[in-house]
Parts: sequence; structure tokens; C-alpha cells
Amino acid sequence: MKKLIKFLLIFFALVVAVAYATDYDYLLKAVRTIYFKGHKTAYLDDYKVFENRVIAKSSDPQPWNLHQAYNTVSVSDTMEAYHKKMGTVAFMVIKNDSIWYEKYYEDYHKASLSNSFSMAKSIVVSLMGKAIMEGKIKSLDQLVSYYFPQFGKGLAKELTVGDLASMASGLEWDESYYSPFSITTRAYFYDDLENMMLTLNVVDQPGEAYKYLSGNTQLLGMIVEKATGKTMSEYLSENFWQPMGAENDALWQVDKPEGIEKAYCCIASNARDFSRFGKLYMQNGRWKNQQILDSAMVAMFTRPRFEASPQYGYGWWLSSYKNKRIFLMNGHLGQYVICIPEDNLIITRLGHLKDIREEGDSFNKDFYAYIDEAYRMLNMN
Repeated sequence: MKKLIKFLLIFFALVVAVAYATDYDYLLKAVRTIYFKGHKTAYLDDYKVFENRVIAKSSDPQPWNLHQAYNTVSVSDTMEAYHKKMGTVAFMVIKNDSIWYEKYYEDYHKASLSNSFSMAKSIVVSLMGKAIMEGKIKSLDQLVSYYFPQFGKGLAKELTVGDLASMASGLEWDESYYSPFSITTRAYFYDDLENMMLTLNVVDQPGEAYKYLSGNTQLLGMIVEKATGKTMSEYLSENFWQPMGAENDALWQVDKPEGIEKAYCCIASNARDFSRFGKLYMQNGRWKNQQILDSAMVAMFTRPRFEASPQYGYGWWLSSYKNKRIFLMNGHLGQYVICIPEDNLIITRLGHLKDIREEGDSFNKDFYAYIDEAYRMLNMN
């Protein structure tokens, strides 16, 4: 037994040594924080096992109004079963600027934090838009090489911040969430994101076609930080969380203590505060008497850049379901803030799982299910 224990200790030490020597030591963190906890990928509450930076709540909190018909209609039995199957933790319908329906599951409540995953991409593009408004970034045509000279050669010298925001960078990147060896997985656990990003190559012509890559938003977030001289969390709090009256502190995962934010994901907040971004965009960038984002930017961000890719604009997903113009924040495992301007409607869902996606579709089946249910409920009122 002693020999076996000794052998196992030596073997484990060798594995660790090899991991560090080959720069795969991030896998040790992945095993410790995700895989040993029974998960195959990032999960809703994983912010608790990572380092975070605080996004300070508003000093002038603005609670949502409750609609006069608040919670007078319930979800159907079929949808209730679906919520439980998909592990929904929050489902909210906001109509005409007021919360019309909301329900929480498990031990979640209105102030509970959960991971935004890629809904953060819509927020980072908003930060970029604010930096352009303030003149800290010149325009969407600003070259990435202006901030990071490493991108000043070859195809990379043509790469712009607008290309990053619209997923048209041509970066060499494997967008695989379940492979432990993909660069997306590495980024999630790596402790030097900036260095990792600055060694990437541009392998396709920038600005010509859409290809969804989380690395685009990570690099864009780094540019926002460099242009503004503030961390992304500080800039978000000052320019959005504060004026929009966010009621709760949020957290943004960082790669290491005092490191940089994982810009492509990982803001831990709640349904009510996430939904404020939907309201901001529904109001064309205006909040009360303040124009937080330029209305022309909001219009551009929520329209397709490429005719061949009508499902994406700049940081926002797009749909024409039910023949309505829809734009949305969309995150891994089915995190949604769905905006339908025609009906002044926001549908927000947070949870553990997403449904399957039909071949050729841009959205999972749950996306349609939540919209259908919201309209069914509204039509009953």
C-alpha cells in the first residue's frame, strides 16, 4: 500500500510538472474548479470558485416598476415542466417598462447572482460604444494595432475594433466549449489572458465575413481598458450600472488577482439588473434624461453587418421570429435578455441548461419556447 501511494504521488507530481512545462497547467485549474465538481463545462454559479472584480451598484438605485397586472397570469403547466427540465432559475417578462411577470426557482431570488456567460459580449460592445462617444476610441474603423502593435503585420494590420465587435476578425480561434484543449477552454482558466491574446494570429481577411469567436470580445475588452485607462468593471459601473440604477453589486471574473476581466463572458448579476441593458437599447440608448449611448450606435449594433449573416449585429444577436424585429443578449446554457421593440417587451431567462438546436438554425429551441410562452400569457390577460 505504501508503495502504491508513493507511486501515485510521484505520478501526480510528474503530471503536474509536465502540465506546467507544456503550458497546460490551466487544465489543473479546470479539473479543480469544474470537472471534479461534476460539470463538463462552465456552470451557472462558477463565479464562486474564480477571482472576481466588483461592479459597484448604483448610488441612486432605481427599482423596476411592477405592472398593475404583475403576476396575475401564471406560466402553463407545460412551460413549468419545461423550466424544471431546463433548470431555469429566473423567468421574467417586462411589458411597457414594468415587470409584468417574474418567477424564481431553486433557491434563487431577485438579487441572486448567476453567470451571464456570453451575454457579456453585448455589454462589452456597449463599453466600446461609450468609449467612442467620449472620443477615447476614434471610431469603429480604429485599427487594433494602434493599441497593440503586435497586430501591425500581415492581415492583422487591417483589423479594426468594429471587426472585433461584429465577429469579423479572422482570428485563429477554436470556439469549442467542451474540449479541454480548445483555446476557448484555455482562456476560461488561463492566468495570463493578455499575453495569450497578443500571441494570436489573424488567418482570414478581417471585415469580410461573420464568424463567432469569443477571442474577438476578449481583445475588444482589452482595447476598452487601454483606451479608457480603467478596468472594464470600473468603466461599466461608472457609465452604465450607476446611471441605470442597478440595485446590486455585480461581479466580473478576472484571470488572476488584480488581473483583467474575461471580457467574452462571466458577469455575475441577476435578471432585474441584466434586463436594464435591454431597456437601454429599447430606449435607443437613453435612460431618463441622459443619452448613455448614441442612438445611431444602438441602431447599428442591433442590425446585421453582413447580409449573409442576419443573425448577428455588433455584440447583439438578431431574429425575426413571429415576423417581429428582435435583438437579444445570448449566453451559454440559455441565458437571454430578449428585446421586442414592436411590443415594448423584454423577456429574460437565466438557467442551467439550453435545449437542442435544429440544423441550420441560429437559435436553440428554448429561445422560441420562452417567446411563445410570454405571448401566450400576455394574450390571457
